[in-house]
Amino acid sequence: MKSILLIGLGRFGRHAAAQLRQLGHEVMAVDKDEDRVNEVLPYVTNAQIGDSTRADFLRSLGIPDFDVCIVAIGGDFQSSLETTSLLKELGAHQVVARGEQDVQTKFLLLVGADEVVYPEKQVAVWTAIRYSSDHLLDYIELDDRHSICEVALPPKWAGHTVKELDIRKRYEIQIIAVKKDGRMNVVVKPDTLLDSDMTLLVLGEYRDLRKCFRI
Repeated sequence: MKSILLIGLGRFGRHAAAQLRQLGHEVMAVDKDEDRVNEVLPYVTNAQIGDSTRADFLRSLGIPDFDVCIVAIGGDFQSSLETTSLLKELGAHQVVARGEQDVQTKFLLLVGADEVVYPEKQVAVWTAIRYSSDHLLDYIELDDRHSICEVALPPKWAGHTVKELDIRKRYEIQIIAVKKDGRMNVVVKPDTLLDSDMTLLVLGEYRDLRKCFRI
């Protein structure tokens, strides 16, 4: 369990708050808008109405006590920039800031953000890859070269074991889990028998995944 400061309670911030609660973390939520703060109260440990561009307000929250500070401010880049800078000045251990344009990432990193997330771009990439492919069910980009994909089992693989298919050697990809009837099995052995009702979680270079599964 981590102690997390979440600043900015627009749509992105509210979704983040709900997910963090589901994961069991302690969340302090902050926004200037009282209505937004009230809306998120069911999902957080505590909440404050305040201006995160004021050093005295942030200082009162005890910034060094938080494991992670998430700046989820949208639509006001100046406030996001100032908040990110102040958090670092006040001793934040890790600051994750939301960016809305590529150019913003550079400035947020310059003022102290440890990492910048770009939700619109990330969702756009996921959507383009997911819905332009016939066999791809989900997709996670690990870096510029490697990805984890959930794919439908190729029909010709049904009835064969992992060892028989020799997938790692032939395609240079690794099956890290199989899923059937909504249940995940992460113990994939050479004698694991694949059937047509399964989907696979596979890890590899994106070019190899594309070639193997025609993504």
